[in-house]
Amino acid sequence: MKRFVVLVVILATMSATAQKHEGPRTGKSAKADMTAAQIATLHTKKLTLALDLSQGQQKQVMQISLEEAEMRKTKHEEIRAKKESGVWKKPTAEERFEIENARLDYQIAQHQKMKKVLSDEQYQTWKKLKLRKAMNGKKKMQEKGRRG
Repeated sequence: MKRFVVLVVILATMSATAQKHEGPRTGKSAKADMTAAQIATLHTKKLTLALDLSQGQQKQVMQISLEEAEMRKTKHEEIRAKKESGVWKKPTAEERFEIENARLDYQIAQHQKMKKVLSDEQYQTWKKLKLRKAMNGKKKMQEKGRRG
C-alpha cells in the first residue's frame, strides 16, 4: 500500500510538470488572433490617449494604422505559407538588403503621413514613443538570444 501511494504521488508530480504551459513566453502573441481592424483600433486608441488626438486626427490615424496592420498581416501570412509549404529559405545578402531597404522606405512614408496628421508637439512625442518601443523590442530580442 505504501508503494502504491508513493507511485501515485510520483506519477501525479510528473504529469503536472509535463503539462504544456500557456503563458507569455510560448511565442504566440496576443495580436495574432486579432483582425487588422481590431489592431488598428487599439493602436489608434492608445495614440489618442498618449497624444490627445482630435476626432479628425483619430480618423486619419485610424486609416494609417489600418493600412499598416493589413500590410503586416499579409506579409506574415505570406511568410507563414512559405514556411509551411517548405518553399521558404533564408534570404541571401542581396535579398536582405532589398527587404531592409523596402522596410525603411515604408517607415519614411509612415513618418511623413504622421507628420501631416499630427501637430509638431504631438509628432515629437510620437517619435519618442516609437523609439522607446523599438528599444524595448530590441532589448527583449537580446534577452531571448535572438538578433538585435
